[in-house]
Amino acid sequence: MERAFRVALLPLILAAGAAPALAQPGYPVKPIRLIVPLAPGGPSDILARTMGQKLTESLKQSVIVENRTGAGGTIGIDAAAKSAPDGYNLLLVAVASYTINASLYPKLPYDPHKDLAPVTILAGAPYILVVHPALPVRNLKQLIALDKTRPGELNYSSGGAGTGPHLATEVLKANTGMTAVHIGYKGAGPALTDLVAGHVQFQLANMIASLPLVKNGRLRGIAVSGSRRSPALPDAPTIAESGVPGLEEIGGHMIMVPGATPREIVVRLHEELIKVLQQPEVKARLEAEGAEIFGTPPDQAAAIIRSEIRKWGPVIERLGLRAN
Repeated sequence: MERAFRVALLPLILAAGAAPALAQPGYPVKPIRLIVPLAPGGPSDILARTMGQKLTESLKQSVIVENRTGAGGTIGIDAAAKSAPDGYNLLLVAVASYTINASLYPKLPYDPHKDLAPVTILAGAPYILVVHPALPVRNLKQLIALDKTRPGELNYSSGGAGTGPHLATEVLKANTGMTAVHIGYKGAGPALTDLVAGHVQFQLANMIASLPLVKNGRLRGIAVSGSRRSPALPDAPTIAESGVPGLEEIGGHMIMVPGATPREIVVRLHEELIKVLQQPEVKARLEAEGAEIFGTPPDQAAAIIRSEIRKWGPVIERLGLRAN
């Protein structure tokens, strides 16, 4: 997925000079709802509030962020899927959560292939493997060794079953023989809060939400999940550099709309989101938080989603994971 996201940078540049698309006359004429399927304080929520504020300014209509939590994000996703396809109901969701849930949940209340359509993949950042400062480890090798001396005693948190960090940590466990127990929360914000409090020992956390906690010393970052080191945290090696190959992931976030939303509205929203992503203030903030901007066109984003669903299905089956 990391490589596919980076290929999307060229269309972002090209889109900036494209001719304006025809939009529905007068759109938008009323406030727009932006659903976030996880709790406040996590990377999805942080990004949603940044984008919502800037879209409000550019569209001259309020963009209201609504957190709809529960069931690993499926409650909020389903609410968006069943909303009117009129351009006034948007969803901001992690690419990994959306594509993983397609296989993790035996029965979803929505069709992940048809009921929602991507407008764009906004940005992405690698996960940081963070530990509580009291844990006597300073690198991944030491964390693995500690886990093996205390089998089944260490706990790791995530924003819920089916989130990208949850699956990535399970892959890490499978690749290393670790036995740490998963503690799921209703979003990355609460998961990080409990990690800072010492109630759990470590987490693969999205960089947008966790980097400030690493920089102020409340958490210790010991590795990143990308294929290369992050400029925002250059001293942290990649997981592969740490001696564990086979896990190169970034956490991307996308804007989606109900599947039947008119194409001209999707194109208009994509254009507006591109403008927001290109604003120096937004670009500087995301890059400072370790994120890379993508702005993927709708058709390319849809192809990435299909590819990710195909990728995660066999992984979930191999690991024997199922959500209730």
